[in-house]
Amino acid sequence: MKGAVIDDVALVMTDDDTVATALADLEAGRDLSVDGVDGCERDSVTLREDVPFGHKVALTAMAPGDPVYKYGEVIGEAAAAIDPGEWVHTHNCESRRGRGDVQEGEA
Repeated sequence: MKGAVIDDVALVMTDDDTVATALADLEAGRDLSVDGVDGCERDSVTLREDVPFGHKVALTAMAPGDPVYKYGEVIGEAAAAIDPGEWVHTHNCESRRGRGDVQEGEA
C-alpha cells in the first residue's frame, strides 16, 4: 500500500497506522470519512481540535503507553489518552526518534 488519501485533506501511509497526516490546515469539527481505511473501526472521525498542515490526527483511541504508528512504524508512545480526531503532537505523544535510552523495537 502506498497510502490512502482521506477526503483530499489527510494521508494514511499504511494499514497499521494509528494516525493520518494533515495535507492542509484542518479545523475542529470537520468530519473525515475513514470508511474503508484499514484499521479504523468507524466510518468517520470528527476533529476535536484544529490540526495544522503536516501534523498528525489520531484515527484510533490510544491509551497512555500505546505505540503511535505512522509509516507502519512506531514513531512514539502516547503520553496521555488520545481519542480519535485529536491532534497528536508533543503534548500527548513522546517521540522515540534519537532516544538512546529506548531499545530498538521497544515502543
